[in-house]
Amino acid sequence: MFTGIIEETGKIRGLSLNGTSGSISVEASRVLEGTKIGDSIAVSGICLTVTALRPEGFTADVMAETVRRSSLSACRPGDLVNLERAMAADGRFGGHIVSGHIDGTGRIVSLVREQNAVWAVVRAEPELLKLIVKKGSICMDGISLTVASAGPEEFRVSVIPHTWQATSLRLKRPGDPVNLETDIIGKYVAKLLGFLPGTEEEKDRRISRGITMEMLRKLEL
Repeated sequence: MFTGIIEETGKIRGLSLNGTSGSISVEASRVLEGTKIGDSIAVSGICLTVTALRPEGFTADVMAETVRRSSLSACRPGDLVNLERAMAADGRFGGHIVSGHIDGTGRIVSLVREQNAVWAVVRAEPELLKLIVKKGSICMDGISLTVASAGPEEFRVSVIPHTWQATSLRLKRPGDPVNLETDIIGKYVAKLLGFLPGTEEEKDRRISRGITMEMLRKLEL
């Protein structure tokens, strides 16, 4: 489990994708401290298992599902990636619950500076936007961010100066893809509500109305 608080940015040194799977090598320093083979590191939000360690970085295998769901296939050697080690049991929970399992990708529509912050507008598929709510949490390229607004086609986040400078977001441009992981609690709630009978349209309406006493009575065992 991760928190979405980036520890450092690393640099892709090698990316070998044979069809839809392969391996990635990342140059890093801080996330190597205490790391062993078999440990998990989130690479721009993607939970990967370390398969090899070197003094200047690590290597991890990449599954086909990871390539399908993420922006990894668009990455190139030299690109910066956001890195975070799995949270220690005695660590501080500075962000939100992040699993490192990417739900899909979005595309940056615009990046607009407002005083010391940057507004980022991101377009995403309707299935993802259903689970993104105003003032909720979203993990974007591994970064825990608060959703300022969410609509039927896009959502907005405000990026503080530290996050902007400490992550790969500062290198993004409109049109670039970003990895998205929606809030895991929201996904469980949506799954629970989906157990009720009815068409997909009816289920969507129930989700949009929120939890009601009638709904809870129907779910009572």
